[in-house]
Amino acid sequence: MRRRKFIVSMSFMGALFMAGGPAAAQPPGFTYGPVIPDEGPTAPVPGRVPLAPDTTLKVAMDVVERAAAGKKNRSFITAARFINMHAAAGLPLKSARLALVIHGPGVYDVTTSDFHTRTQERDHASHKLIASLLKAGVSITVCGQSAAAQGITKDDLLPGVTLSLSAITAHALLQQDGYTLNPF
Repeated sequence: MRRRKFIVSMSFMGALFMAGGPAAAQPPGFTYGPVIPDEGPTAPVPGRVPLAPDTTLKVAMDVVERAAAGKKNRSFITAARFINMHAAAGLPLKSARLALVIHGPGVYDVTTSDFHTRTQERDHASHKLIASLLKAGVSITVCGQSAAAQGITKDDLLPGVTLSLSAITAHALLQQDGYTLNPF
């Protein structure tokens, strides 16, 4: 009985946490910010192994999924969580580097409103979050092969989003620069 109660409780908390966004309910103890307000809720972790003052994280995140209509891309919310969590833990922004490599249908989530109007694609809710991520120093790169396959050009991408030859190329270059690929 106790185990079932724990599993049900954790499932409920996971669903709330994954919903994301300021309007969504969140588990007790989770807060937004300090870098990206209203996104990426995190919780303090008492008793955790502290981060050394000279800690440097360089993480690459692979983004393939496209957001549901009218929703923010969950991977972008996770990216905000990464930034907020490490800043709240005392790590300077320059020491918590994050790069998003976007391919497949995920590329639609970094296109301009003009692109959506011109192509009659459904618009999405991630523009403000993407701007906040870029302002926080997150690198956002689109796979050129995925973009070409979907008729998306550099001019169709939001300001600050870069275009690579391919996702494979972007990940190889990030790895050479010391980034680790972490599944999110």
